[in-house]
Amino acid sequence: MLPKIDWSQPWYDSVRPAVARLKLDDDDWIAAFNARAGELGLHNAGGQPLRFVPQAALPEGQAYEQFIGATGCVPTRDNLHDFFNALVWLTFPRIKQQLNALQSAQIALAGVGKSRGPARDAATIFDENSALLVVRDSADSRALVAALRGHQWCEAFCDRRAVFGGEAQVWLFGHALMEKLVAPRKAITAHTRVVTAGDAYFALAPDARRAWIDGHVCAMLAAEPLSTAGFTPLPVLGVPGWWPQQDQAFYADASVFRPKRTGYHL
Repeated sequence: MLPKIDWSQPWYDSVRPAVARLKLDDDDWIAAFNARAGELGLHNAGGQPLRFVPQAALPEGQAYEQFIGATGCVPTRDNLHDFFNALVWLTFPRIKQQLNALQSAQIALAGVGKSRGPARDAATIFDENSALLVVRDSADSRALVAALRGHQWCEAFCDRRAVFGGEAQVWLFGHALMEKLVAPRKAITAHTRVVTAGDAYFALAPDARRAWIDGHVCAMLAAEPLSTAGFTPLPVLGVPGWWPQQDQAFYADASVFRPKRTGYHL
């Protein structure tokens, strides 16, 4: 399973260091995650130590998110989807805690039901398929964000290509998104949120940037209601440098780089 993953790909930049610090055994990778979670002192929002447990530990009839919130135990299957979920827990534990707290609170309020409801739906999308676009508070970054809002793909990715890296960075968060990118396809699209950072952030080392993102986004989620209106679609392989031959013809593919539709916001 794990040999399928090409860790050199730029879309795994956010979680690659966490992988490097694990003593992975393809036959029992869950044990390696538990050892690392213990070293880091990870816990859920209620303070219970975080542990990855077999899926069978989830009681019948109890919601997955509610079980994590009550016990600190994350039901985990032996597949890529749950592997990446565990990896995000190691990388951005505070964001994961806050998302789980939001989901658990919504379940306590409204029950599981056939529909998640708007707040829980947004939390699930964030957890599964989000990317964070961290931008400097500058004129160049504001112009880039405006182009993305308008789905002006060639302007954003061709004309403003130089903004990426120094003024704007894409960090993947969603574990389902990471799983899909094991076999990259042009149509794979993230639900993206913009995070504005000061100059001090861009002077940090990569690990310190991850820690800043973890704390800042956690605080954002705690302070403001989460809704699906906070996302915009971003074709991941359109990020400059993330795929070969990113010329104007590449971005002119309207089946992937679609024109603006109502209902999407950054």
